[in-house]
Amino acid sequence: MSKDSKARQPKGKLLSFNPTGEYYFSKGIKAYHRRDLYKAKKYLQRAMQLEPGEPMIVCQLAIICSEMAEYQQANQYLHLILDELDEEMVECHYFLANNYAHLGFFKDAYHHANLYMELEQDGEFLEDTEDLLELLTMEAEEFNEELYEQDDLITKQEQARELLESGHFPKAVEVLNSVIEEYPEYWSAYNNLALAYFYLGEIQRASDILDKVFEENPGNLHALCNKLVFAFYQREFKEVKEMKEILKKIKPISTEHQFKLGATLALTGEYDEAYSWLRKLQKKGFDGDGAYYYWLSYAAYFTGKENIARSAWKKAVEMNPEKEGSEPWNDEKSPYDGFENHHSTILKKFDSDYMEERLFAIFLTAMSNGKEKILASKEISQNDKLSHFEREYLAFVRSGNDAKQLKMRPVHETAALLYQTYHPIGTVEAGLFLMWFTVVAEIVKNNQSIKNHKACAAAIEYVWMKLRGEKISQQLIAGKYEMSSSTLQKYVKLVNNFIE
Repeated sequence: MSKDSKARQPKGKLLSFNPTGEYYFSKGIKAYHRRDLYKAKKYLQRAMQLEPGEPMIVCQLAIICSEMAEYQQANQYLHLILDELDEEMVECHYFLANNYAHLGFFKDAYHHANLYMELEQDGEFLEDTEDLLELLTMEAEEFNEELYEQDDLITKQEQARELLESGHFPKAVEVLNSVIEEYPEYWSAYNNLALAYFYLGEIQRASDILDKVFEENPGNLHALCNKLVFAFYQREFKEVKEMKEILKKIKPISTEHQFKLGATLALTGEYDEAYSWLRKLQKKGFDGDGAYYYWLSYAAYFTGKENIARSAWKKAVEMNPEKEGSEPWNDEKSPYDGFENHHSTILKKFDSDYMEERLFAIFLTAMSNGKEKILASKEISQNDKLSHFEREYLAFVRSGNDAKQLKMRPVHETAALLYQTYHPIGTVEAGLFLMWFTVVAEIVKNNQSIKNHKACAAAIEYVWMKLRGEKISQQLIAGKYEMSSSTLQKYVKLVNNFIE
């Protein structure tokens, strides 16, 4: 036998191994019973990735997060089940009640405990829920109504933050104004209100709010950060430089302030300082949200820490799946930057109480790479908020040339003209389109029609730029849209009348 005969002998056949969600779920449960919660969580997260629509996996993952004292993360999973996967999984209300009680949100704990009692009158956790309600009653008596007021304040502030992040600026303004009315010295609400007005294009109003904060609460870090953000978006480079120098000298102590400073510096391209603050928080065990990991990933990547950047990005996408595709290392990420390709953001806008936001959602759908999927969603088919006009606009987006919906053409084509210049649609650009659809809502309310979509687009762009404090002449905008200055002036007056 020759010396290389072994090399010619047939080798064993390779068998592929493709683990399923059930496989990782089983491993997670075994680890859970061994009380290895860290491994159990990892296995169940993998199971959820493989079978994202299976509520049992998500529920077990939420239970493990609760046992690890990660109550906010657990609640995100439980709300996901009730909102999207299986609303009849009533035990989730019991788990939510416990988690909210641990977080100190007693109103929410009461709500979910009572909901569980109402929906599951002979449920497995009935006695436990009764005990929890008794305990909550004792807590309420001990800490009196102040606790509930604080709970309500935190809940409203969190609601406003979520509205801002998802681009629901008019609703955010409404919530924040109600907070300020109740708590006139709650400066965080003023800062978020300034952001909301800024993104709606009302620059002077936003600046006035910041000035009030500086006057009555000098040195407010959130206000300083917002001032830098405003200057950055308006390309006021001298002020950007001055504000950066001020912020770099500040050494905040609180976790909230360190995160705000780090995120602001990352947004404005100061990645070294941003990474220093955000990484410091991570080393201290800070359990941040999707926005935290988003900015940590960017700061890490642009300071050469690619492994940390990829690890942080993985967590960012787990918490905010719509961010997938906008990785800092993705050179072709621009198609994903706009709201038009953040499908979950579009679907949330369909649930808005404001007609202009729902109209904006319809336009974003028309511009989206997932148009057909969004049009087929339950957020549209089961939406009882949509008016007859909005349903006609949806029909136009579906068909494009149906003669029955041709009156929608100027509504859509005005926005499409603006889109040629302002795309992808980010947080700032959203204010421009919301202004147009606010005008549309007023036109519908007054039973009027749109006669010149080019003049409408020109007027909207001019008014928006003026509100943002940009130096622009009517002559320049009229030339861009190939019309006379007198026509533009007429439509600018109409737009101003509607938005006032």
